[in-house]
Amino acid sequence: MIDEKDTSPADKDGKYEFQLHYSGREVPCLVEKNQNRISVQIEDKIFADLELLSDGTIKQTGGSELPDSAIEYIKKRILG
Repeated sequence: MIDEKDTSPADKDGKYEFQLHYSGREVPCLVEKNQNRISVQIEDKIFADLELLSDGTIKQTGGSELPDSAIEYIKKRILG
């Protein structure tokens, strides 16, 4: 588990841009990972906050509700 006071980059930290299948079409998705927090921006209209938990799962913590399939795809693109 990452200590909240730890400000050094965690594994896979950074910005990611890719196409995401959302609402029946391919849309641009911008994701920024910083420690265990993940910020998602889809099509400059949809914003969501995710948290990477210690067991490797991702939980949505705020913003527009994303379908589980979108969260899993984002997880796969960022964490492999």
